[in-house]
Amino acid sequence: MHLQHLGHACVLVEMAGLRILFDPGNLSDAWRSLTDLDAVLVTHLHPDHLDDQQLPALLAANPSARVLVEPSIPGLVRDGKIAELGAITPIAAGDTVSLGPVTISAVGGTHAEIHRDIPRIGNVGLLVSAEGEPTVFHPGDSYATAPEGVDVLAMPAYGPWAAMKETIDFVRAVAAPHGFPIHDELLNDRGRALVLGRVNDMTETALVDLRGGRPQAF
Repeated sequence: MHLQHLGHACVLVEMAGLRILFDPGNLSDAWRSLTDLDAVLVTHLHPDHLDDQQLPALLAANPSARVLVEPSIPGLVRDGKIAELGAITPIAAGDTVSLGPVTISAVGGTHAEIHRDIPRIGNVGLLVSAEGEPTVFHPGDSYATAPEGVDVLAMPAYGPWAAMKETIDFVRAVAAPHGFPIHDELLNDRGRALVLGRVNDMTETALVDLRGGRPQAF
């Protein structure tokens, strides 16, 4: 299996012969020219995870890609609040979808609290697995669910909904042997290094920095 961190929350997974893209949002652009995608996954509707202006062009360039999204997103498309994204399938917490040899499972269901006065929205953490391959977990914007059997964790490094103590406890709870920081575009280099160092020092998960989009084998 190979992973590429394409900026902020966007991750490309190449597993069992399939190419699966997580969270193409508006804080990164390295995903916009991708082709030969088999699936596009969206954990929730915030624009740093779903760039509704650029995603239609990506889907036009990948007409056979399955599009699996948090369940509130299709309704918003129908209501005209988001640009038309083509054929999309909701995936709710507890759902499992098979894409050939790859299984995609959803957990959680709710975005982390940013502030008590800000309404919370839907969010699904997504696990991608295949026989003989490591299991990858992308939690979106929530530390609430720590599924078992995760081999590689896409770890949100910072957000207005997270604190360092919560990040460390979440990584400990997931207990994946490997991981890499995502959700980091609001950090400068010193902030990134601080989070990476603290998590590596205080958990059993070995984090590697995949910024720059270089492929990493796991």
